[in-house]
Amino acid sequence: MSDRINQIARQLNYPKGLLAGQVAIITGSGQGIGAECARLFANEGAKVVVSDIDGAKAEEVASKIRARGGEAIAVAGDLLNDTYIKELVQKAAEVGKGKIHIIVNNAGFTWDAVIHKMTDKQWETIVALHGTVPFKIVREAAPYFRVKDGEPRNIVNISSTSGVHGNAGQINYALAKAGVIGMTKTIAKEWGPAFGVRANTIAFGHIETRLTANKEAGAFVEVDGQKVALGIPEKQKKSGGPVPYLDIPLRRPGSATEAASAVLAIASPLSSYISGQTISVTGGRNM
Repeated sequence: MSDRINQIARQLNYPKGLLAGQVAIITGSGQGIGAECARLFANEGAKVVVSDIDGAKAEEVASKIRARGGEAIAVAGDLLNDTYIKELVQKAAEVGKGKIHIIVNNAGFTWDAVIHKMTDKQWETIVALHGTVPFKIVREAAPYFRVKDGEPRNIVNISSTSGVHGNAGQINYALAKAGVIGMTKTIAKEWGPAFGVRANTIAFGHIETRLTANKEAGAFVEVDGQKVALGIPEKQKKSGGPVPYLDIPLRRPGSATEAASAVLAIASPLSSYISGQTISVTGGRNM
């Protein structure tokens, strides 16, 4: 027991940081929750690999981290491209001189429709991005996690309350995010016993990002040349009645920083005995 306490004490090595020397891949970290994860991880001493489809945004995040004295590189590309996944993992390993410690599978967007109007393209794109891509990243990184060097390894997969409870208009997203929960538990059961790898899921509720902003703001992504509008229609937001966020006990949405702080907490040694769990970060919604 005393040895374990000493080990944890060495990891809590302020002022170096909770993640000192650890290499972290964070997907979708050019903006929003991912960018905040990158910033917070770097503040805690991690060497951050900023992964995003938007190269300019990825480099901006990495540059800001370096300007504050942190370590970060940008590796831009499309996660639906298998070649990019291989490049991402390879470059992360180069940063870590043969080691990768953390993966945060955060990248994604929503492409909503009710069941009878959802196209195959909507279904396949969202299931691939939120379900297949995290699997492929973890599989590619397996040689760096299935090791016995006494260093911490953990994977944080981002899910949603849509994956836990389902959500009208999001059958594609709900299926993919529910699958992420099962994948996380499988990783924990396969790689925990022999290699000490932790794997957890964080299911976000209403967090202020481009996915929950007013759809009228005009944010979009492109899929094979087709513009996919992001956000929630203002009319839908107001349909809940005169009291804003009545279904959230804290009566407000969460910020990207609050969401990223939950990811940091689970990735850090403060959560060294937490694995295979789904942590809801919802302000109390869906209790």
